[in-house]
Amino acid sequence: MLSNDAHRPLYHAFIDQGLDDWLARLPDQLATGLDRKRFGDLPAWEKAVAKLPELPTSRQVFLDNDTVTVDVDLTEPQCRQCQNLLKKLMPWRKGPYRLGGVMIDTEWRSDWKWQRLAPHLSPLHGRRILDVGGGNGYHGWRMAGSGADFVLVLDPSPRFYYQFQAIRHFIGDADAGRTHFLPAGIEDVPERLEAFDTVCSMGVLYHRPSPLDHLRQLHGALRPGGELVLETLVVQGDEQTVFMPGERYAAMSNVYFLPSSLALSHWLTRCGFERVRIVDETDTTTDEQRATDWMQFQSLADFLAPDDHSLTREGYPAPRRAILIAEKPR
Repeated sequence: MLSNDAHRPLYHAFIDQGLDDWLARLPDQLATGLDRKRFGDLPAWEKAVAKLPELPTSRQVFLDNDTVTVDVDLTEPQCRQCQNLLKKLMPWRKGPYRLGGVMIDTEWRSDWKWQRLAPHLSPLHGRRILDVGGGNGYHGWRMAGSGADFVLVLDPSPRFYYQFQAIRHFIGDADAGRTHFLPAGIEDVPERLEAFDTVCSMGVLYHRPSPLDHLRQLHGALRPGGELVLETLVVQGDEQTVFMPGERYAAMSNVYFLPSSLALSHWLTRCGFERVRIVDETDTTTDEQRATDWMQFQSLADFLAPDDHSLTREGYPAPRRAILIAEKPR
């Protein structure tokens, strides 16, 4: 496991942000999230990050680019070394990134989702943000690039943790100091914390067997007056339309409830949110989610009906995603 020195910035950030009730839980949460006995590949990921070469202090960091970019002068051997080490962390699902000349073409064009979302966000300058299920932190880095004061990415995947650490290595302490990662889930956030100005849950709700409980957990993490960003799979229909697939949906075995956007708005209101807005609803295409050299497994094209991409291979409506924004009452 990484040394205590590697976690020191996270502890200091929690102290600076006044997250004292959560601070005492961090050692156990880090130990659980990075448990070598549970995750057999973890030592290899840790080793890959540790072997990344020391980089020049002079670099240009662009967190406001669609491709999160770090321009830093590397020799050709260093560039090859970085590419080989970063590939040991595959699959890369969220991005894209360009790190020291290495272009990481991820499975998801996460920048497309950001383009749909960003115009509807409250100004992020100075805000404290919790990104639940944030993967390797792509949207977290974009929020930091938009001026957020503190961004905490939550995701229980240790692979994403080490991808985040690799990105952080390139970005450097000066630009990465406001963005942190905890290998944990929303259930690990203290109840009724009420600490964050913005809470994001993107691509999580449909994996939850109890979606209303998830919405209430998000509500509890927000300060009064804070903003929720919710993105999830939906189906078309009215306020009463909720679809529960069989054992698999688009080959995923952990998909439970797909509401219509109107039903989801109703859920949010019932869970205590106000000013609920549906700001986007878009079909997911095989241009936005696809296999690449950095994610070589099956992707969306393999999960759709071969003769009709409006259906999954199980015969259900193909993936359609909505973004909703809501507020917690003051």
